Amino acid sequence: MTRLATPPQRGGLLVVQPLRHRRCAACRRGPLPLLVVEDGVPRCLECADLGHLVFLPRGDTALTRRAREESTLSAVVVRFNRRKSRYERRGILVEEAALARAEARCLADAEARRRRRARDAKRRAAEDVRFTDAFAAEILRLFPGCPAERARAIAAHASVRGSGRVGRTAAGRALTERAVVSAVVAGVRHVDTPYDQLLMSGVPRYEARRRIARTVEAVLREWEAGAEIRLTG
Repeated sequence: MTRLATPPQRGGLLVVQPLRHRRCAACRRGPLPLLVVEDGVPRCLECADLGHLVFLPRGDTALTRRAREESTLSAVVVRFNRRKSRYERRGILVEEAALARAEARCLADAEARRRRRARDAKRRAAEDVRFTDAFAAEILRLFPGCPAERARAIAAHASVRGSGRVGRTAAGRALTERAVVSAVVAGVRHVDTPYDQLLMSGVPRYEARRRIARTVEAVLREWEAGAEIRLTG
């Protein structure tokens, strides 16, 4: 029988979802949906004394944590990802009664957790509004000739939570001049010039930027109303 590499131990029992069909080295049962590697050979859960456990897929953090707390015996289930060349967690095995108790605990405080999530979402939304307002105000300070609705649109686009745009960087959150100007340059580039059409027609990015540079500079000069700001885009 082909010997198997033992997955790296991370503490506690480890069970594998095999990529290939495997049979138990002890009872010859197979193919095995889950197995334990002992001394380099696969063993089914029954032969490994884990057959009474039930599988809980990953995804619900609270349920997983509570199921492990309630279960006297548990194991982590992993599967090898060939593309990333590493084992990844797929879920856990726990006692069935422990899972039932964990589900009951989660149901008992589901409403409280829903209200907490709603409060957190409301708080984040309020923070986002305040930050967008501050970003727009800074745009208008640096570019007093910029229409207020454009300043707001640029600020809203640049500061979308989780977008990775300039408004969510450390410099953007600090409202540095460089970050604010970069957001304005990007807004002008995409709205006031044929930059997007040039890209769609196959023009390389740097060449497209060169072609529309004068238009961008003209719009910024108009918006600056005499302010001396060095372009960064």
